[in-house]
Amino acid sequence: MKQKRLGTTGPSVSALGLGCMGMSGGIYGQSDDAESVATILAAVEGGVTLVDTGDFYGNGHNELLVGRALKELDRDAVQLSVKFGGLRDPAGGWGGFDGRPAAVRNFLAYSLVRLGTDHIDVYRPARLDPAVPIEETVGAVAEMVEAGYVRHIGLSEVGSETIRRAHAVHPIVDLQIEYSVLSRGIEDDILATCRELGIAITAYGVLSRGLIAGTGPTADPSDFRAHSPRFQGENLTRNLSLIDRLSPIAQRYGISVAQLAIAWVAAQGEDIVPVVGMRKRSRLDDAYAALAVELTPADLADVDAALPAGEVAGARYAEAQMAALDSERK
Repeated sequence: MKQKRLGTTGPSVSALGLGCMGMSGGIYGQSDDAESVATILAAVEGGVTLVDTGDFYGNGHNELLVGRALKELDRDAVQLSVKFGGLRDPAGGWGGFDGRPAAVRNFLAYSLVRLGTDHIDVYRPARLDPAVPIEETVGAVAEMVEAGYVRHIGLSEVGSETIRRAHAVHPIVDLQIEYSVLSRGIEDDILATCRELGIAITAYGVLSRGLIAGTGPTADPSDFRAHSPRFQGENLTRNLSLIDRLSPIAQRYGISVAQLAIAWVAAQGEDIVPVVGMRKRSRLDDAYAALAVELTPADLADVDAALPAGEVAGARYAEAQMAALDSERK
């Protein structure tokens, strides 16, 4: 598989990353642990080296799943990306984010045990803690780099000012943030900042949580999409009609609109890596086929014309969650 480098100081990784969040916590409905582990193993066997998880996914369940897979893999063949700091209660509810240096060390200690590894390749705060300067949070991770427990530092869902402040403390290799044909907010400012500083983008939400693939909330009450503005009422109707506009472009290559969406993100630059969430091995071949498509400048212009930036109906998170995103602050 083609490789891309995470920033000017980061590692080389596969041009496609595997997002593991959906394997835990019922966020997109229930999943099967054995199939999830098999999917991770199959992805790495197929050339995927970037595996993304978070310590709060399923209250630690996701890291345990990834750890099960790592036992059967060459650890050096995997670049493990881990988000930290999200606070949960026993019922799975959210309690904010903790970016204090003492908390950073605590989160890392537990993650290393759950993952069964002695280091994490890219460690990143999942969100900005408004009560803790980013310099303190990143400084604490930098100490863990110095101690050998972390190889590289990343960020997630933060804006340009925070990126600059963090990068001044320690080189940042990538920013993990939502980016898709429906979510193009980073093009306003954040993408330019990252490129100026030599920071890659690891793009999640490439399929807009299944919306681009035409899938909606399951009957599971924990399914995130049941509360997502983009999946509600008239918003959903409008968004599905927007996605339909992409069908003629996808048909040129004999691929689905979902595959076109993956190819579109991959085509946005050598510094952008799509991280696609998958829970079943059957989804891997579709993603590989999407990467094999090389969209032309004319194709990209046609996508822009069919679905201009800002056309999507509804915010990408509910109001309270949007308010907590540093990346959405103007």
